[in-house]
Amino acid sequence: MEYQNRRREARPPVYTVDEPTTLLPFLLSSVKGKSRNNVKSLLSRRLVAVDGVPVSQFDAPLAPGQQVAVLPSSAPRAVALPFPILYEDEHLIVVNKPAKLLSVANDKEKVRTAYHMVTDYVKARRVDERIFVIHRLDRDTSGVLMFARDPETKELFQARWNDMVTRRGYLAVVEGTPKPDRDTIRSYLVETDTHLSFSGAPGKGAKEAVTSYEVKKAGGGYALLDISIETGRKNQIRVHMKEMGHPVAGDKQYGARTNPIGRLCLHANELSFTHPATGEQVTFKAKMPRDFNRVFR
Repeated sequence: MEYQNRRREARPPVYTVDEPTTLLPFLLSSVKGKSRNNVKSLLSRRLVAVDGVPVSQFDAPLAPGQQVAVLPSSAPRAVALPFPILYEDEHLIVVNKPAKLLSVANDKEKVRTAYHMVTDYVKARRVDERIFVIHRLDRDTSGVLMFARDPETKELFQARWNDMVTRRGYLAVVEGTPKPDRDTIRSYLVETDTHLSFSGAPGKGAKEAVTSYEVKKAGGGYALLDISIETGRKNQIRVHMKEMGHPVAGDKQYGARTNPIGRLCLHANELSFTHPATGEQVTFKAKMPRDFNRVFR
């Protein structure tokens, strides 16, 4: 069974940035029927989110491809998520995480995370509600991100992840066109003291990583890849693409020379697994970001 955009409630209007600008003039030109004072009020009340993160600064810079959401002023802010919920039931909640938003907190950021925002969302309906981390996406990677609604579901996925999860699919825009058009990459990843990863020899600290790809289209010096990973190592796709000589566009950390849409061109578009309660095979999908297509125009 495939679940795609299962929830159909009204969502906040979202506007995509086409050219470099700052937040206030972008809102004034995009949001119809509101005066300059109305728009300033939205900002001061933190009812505007950029790539899922609430922003109040009038002069916040915007880059092409970023998405700006205006939250309804009548709705409780803790309830209105600035990104889509793809599916939820009593065991799971699945969202489409925007790029440039952490999955969970780190040493520098504790609040502006998908985990914190989804926690606020569920607590608004029941104060003792909790969510639990099952897996993560890199900050700069968008797409399907799943949380558990109870500790039993979390523990089941942690114990049987490889048995339950049948596909983790990604879309990536890479520099150049890989040859052959379809292949599987296997290596052992090692993490450096500076938290970068690279392929090395099997041994202490090395973890096997398996990435399969297929070229879907190419042009203008870029290629769109459909990627599936058998293992979920840190920065696995980014490392393998770099070592092929075709880094993910926008990935300066791993050797990219270009940044065509102002973000890492990596999107988790599909997650398939056995539902822990029903035993049914389910698939959750997040459509490819529209700005990926702009690279090939």
